[in-house]
Amino acid sequence: MTQQGLLIDYEFCTGCHACEMACKVEKGLGEGEWGVKLAEIGPWKLDGDAWEWDYVPMPTQRCDLCAERTRAGKVPACVHHCQSLAMEFGPVDELARKVTKPRMVLFSVQ
Repeated sequence: MTQQGLLIDYEFCTGCHACEMACKVEKGLGEGEWGVKLAEIGPWKLDGDAWEWDYVPMPTQRCDLCAERTRAGKVPACVHHCQSLAMEFGPVDELARKVTKPRMVLFSVQ
């Protein structure tokens, strides 16, 4: 069986938290439990009037890439609900070839 992964392009993530909420609903997670959690980076001043302030989705140890959904031929809930299309699910070897920018990260689970 081909190992599956989750590719996240942080350049396009808007920090909308849709992936967090979709995961919580799909997995029935309670308060303080996360399958995907947005980490807040910043704010800090760069040059001139520019600031860095990002939210980046991070799969946690509870993430199984929605094994039930993917067995049924669906994509993980976080990918399905990502409003900015910053997440992609598929075979790790195919996703690895798409990592072409420094703000892209490929996750997989065992």
